Amino acid sequence: MTASVVSIVYVNDAPAAARFYGDLLDSSPSFETPGYIAFDLGPGADLALWSGQFEGLSPEVPRTSEICLAIDGGSDELDAIFASWQSKGVAILQEPRDLGFGRTFVAADPDGNRIRVAPRD
Repeated sequence: MTASVVSIVYVNDAPAAARFYGDLLDSSPSFETPGYIAFDLGPGADLALWSGQFEGLSPEVPRTSEICLAIDGGSDELDAIFASWQSKGVAILQEPRDLGFGRTFVAADPDGNRIRVAPRD
């Protein structure tokens, strides 16, 4: 079976969220409507930002899920991404640390959605 996985992140303002994620991913949207904007992350994977499902999301509301940006580089690349995001003012929820699967950190988008950066399996 050929399948594509689309991870949907609920946001208050899809264009604002697209600017945030576009800056982090150094990428432009592959599909845009006023309330739904998607990024092509590679073969079979997309990240979609959708503002039509929920209203009034608040960063203060705890999120129980997260998207993971899996990188090919090692600890040095992860630490460089962390420093870059920190310099951009991205909210950091967990600083870099070593876990069983490798070095990782967790950030949040302006709506409070969790973004983990970790090594590719």
